[in-house]
Amino acid sequence: MNVTHLSSAELVSELLAAPVRQAPLPLPCACDAAATYQAVEHAPPELAHKLSIARELLLRDMRAKMLDGPVMASPKVVKDWLCMYCAGLEHEVFLVLYLDAQHVLIEAEEMFRGTLTQTSVYPREVVKSALAHNAASVLLAHNHPSGQLSPSRADELLTQTLKSSLMMVDVRVLDHFIVGGDRVLSFAEQGLL
Repeated sequence: MNVTHLSSAELVSELLAAPVRQAPLPLPCACDAAATYQAVEHAPPELAHKLSIARELLLRDMRAKMLDGPVMASPKVVKDWLCMYCAGLEHEVFLVLYLDAQHVLIEAEEMFRGTLTQTSVYPREVVKSALAHNAASVLLAHNHPSGQLSPSRADELLTQTLKSSLMMVDVRVLDHFIVGGDRVLSFAEQGLL
């Protein structure tokens, strides 16, 4: 079930709903070496569903905080949201956060999805989307599923290409974040922007 389409009230209702009783799993034989792994594979889907609901509610709450004022007034909120958004992803995603002239969040969008080690990003599409959102500036972000925070040379070149492309239509790139696990690297803080 895709929980992103439910209202917050529906999510809370689902989260607080009584669990559905399922037949207990047979206890594994102590001599069965694979029994431990089998028990993990059969984790109750109810728990996974509740966790996805809790994650969605947290993302919405963090997003609401980013709408309260200029996002860069509290970069920790942005970093926390990015960590939560990218948590558990086994593939790279490229996100764009569109900001108005006062640096208030207009929209956060996952623009591109890739593989374990790379994502194809098309500057033309980023420019089109920034104009469609009437953004004055943007924050760029992508994750490294490996947890490695070091920007690659390709990451640095992409950032400069996007910065140049967006500058031509008067949209500033304020920062580019790399998310690795529960840590975030800021290009601006590292002097890479």
